Amino acid sequence: MSIRPIHGGTDSGPAVLHDFSTNANPLPPPGALVQALQAAERRHYPDPQYRLLREHLAAAHGVAAEQVLPTAGGAEAIRRLSLAAFLLGLREVWVPEPGFGDYAAAAQALGLQPRGYRSAEQLLAALQAGALVWICEPCNPSGSSLSAETLAAISARATLTVIDGAYDALRLHGTAPTLPANCWQLHCPNKALGHTGVRAGYVLAPTQADAFSQALLAKVQDLAPSWVLSGEGQVLLLQLHRPEIQAWLAESRQQLREWQALQQALLARLGWQQNRTCTPFWLARPQLPWPDLRAQGIKLRDATSFGLPGWVRLATLPPSSQLALQKAIQS
Repeated sequence: MSIRPIHGGTDSGPAVLHDFSTNANPLPPPGALVQALQAAERRHYPDPQYRLLREHLAAAHGVAAEQVLPTAGGAEAIRRLSLAAFLLGLREVWVPEPGFGDYAAAAQALGLQPRGYRSAEQLLAALQAGALVWICEPCNPSGSSLSAETLAAISARATLTVIDGAYDALRLHGTAPTLPANCWQLHCPNKALGHTGVRAGYVLAPTQADAFSQALLAKVQDLAPSWVLSGEGQVLLLQLHRPEIQAWLAESRQQLREWQALQQALLARLGWQQNRTCTPFWLARPQLPWPDLRAQGIKLRDATSFGLPGWVRLATLPPSSQLALQKAIQS
C-alpha cells in the first residue's frame, strides 16, 4: 500500500478564513519581495546552470558554488535525493515519527520500507552504516530540536544524513545547533517568506565530502530536470539573504512570539493539552469531542496521519483568528 502524504494548507473545500493548518509565515510579506516576484523574468528560460544564483547562495553560506543545487522546493529535493541514494546502493531509510510524510513516501515509491524513529536514542541504538537518515531541524510537526552533539553522533554512523531546515528561519526559541560538516542540508525558504506557492529550494552538499558524497552530488545533478527553477523561484532565492528581507524575518519572529504566547494561553484556558515547541507551530490535544471547525471556515491540521489520533498541529495566527477559534469552539 502506497503512502499518500497529507498536508495542511489549501484543500478542495470552501474558502478557509482562518488557516491554522499551514506552517507558512502568516504575516504580510515585505513589499520589496512582492515587487521582485512581480518583476520576475517569464518570457525567457533561466540559465539552466543557475550560475549566478548558485554563486549568490554559496557566498551567503560560505561554501563553494559547486555545493549548491537548486531544487523545485523541498518535496522535489526529497524525491531526487532519495532516488540518487537508492541508485548508489542505499536500502535502509530512517524517517522521524511524527514527521513530514514525503520522506517515507519517497522511500516507499522506490520499493523500500522506511523505518521510523521517535527519539534520537532509538535511532542511535539501531542505526548502522549503509543508511539514509532524514532529520527535520526544527521538526515538523512537533517543533522539537536536536542538539549539535546528537546530530554529530547520528551523522557519524549514517552513510547519508540529510538535515531539512525548512523551518529554521522560523525558529522562535533557542539557538540553532551547529550542523556537522558531513551532513547534506535542504533549505526551503518559501514558508518563512510566506510564499508557499513559489516552489523553490536548494540543497547544500557537505563541505567534508567523502567518495560517497561526491558520487551522490554527481547523481543528484544528473537527475535534475532542465530548468528546475522557474523565474519566480530564482527570484525568491535571490531575495532571501538581502538585509531588508532578513530584517523582516527577524521582526516576524518577534511578532510571532507575542502572538504565540497569547494563543497558547487561550488554548490552556480551553483545557487543551499542548507540547513544547521552538517554532510557530506545535502539537495540541483538544478536549474531546470537539466541533467541526472546518465547516466554520477554520482549519486545523489533524495529526492522525502523523500517528497521533486526537491531536492537531496548530500554527500561530493573529489575535483576530484566535478569537474566531475561541468563539467556534465555545459555540
